[in-house]
Amino acid sequence: MHSTLLEYIPEKAIPKITELLYDDKLTVKIKSERKTRHGDYRRLPNGNHQITVNSNLNSYRFLITLIHEIAHFEAYKNYGRSIKPHGLEWKRTFQHIMLPFINPDIFPSEILPLLAQHFKNPKASSDTDVNLAYALKQFDEPNNKTYIFEVPLGQAFKIYNGRVFEKGKKRRTRYECVELKSGKIYLFNANVEVDLLSLGDV
Repeated sequence: MHSTLLEYIPEKAIPKITELLYDDKLTVKIKSERKTRHGDYRRLPNGNHQITVNSNLNSYRFLITLIHEIAHFEAYKNYGRSIKPHGLEWKRTFQHIMLPFINPDIFPSEILPLLAQHFKNPKASSDTDVNLAYALKQFDEPNNKTYIFEVPLGQAFKIYNGRVFEKGKKRRTRYECVELKSGKIYLFNANVEVDLLSLGDV
């Protein structure tokens, strides 16, 4: 476990993570990229528990995702299966587990205040925290993706499954976007990554 995780998370986080994962009934699997999630937790039919995390995440996002899923496991152990997946019990567990990791030995200084703010009330996905998600993206491998909030008004773009939209106005924290094929309006979080399209591509 130690040598495998060393490839994916900051080195100074390894000892604490190793302690958290010291449970015979819990396994962690590294998966190839899944577009709709960074990781997940599940209780297996045999009573064991499994966490999966995407292999393409940068080390800081990988660590946050891994602790997010460990919090599901710990909340299940402490409170039972009747709790809400991202309810108060999970939030408190996530905050408690994450706190020792929010330090400059593990995370860059520019991310620390954003993490501290986020963990006052952690959400089901850190991607919904636009500022944190954008800061974490700076440590990704370069790609040609653009965040929705960076897309010009009226610009056409394509999402991961090939559907094409045109960006519309902002509604509080999300953007109205029209699917060009159906004419239906969908709401997009500000930090969804998309491919910009030219007129000839639409």
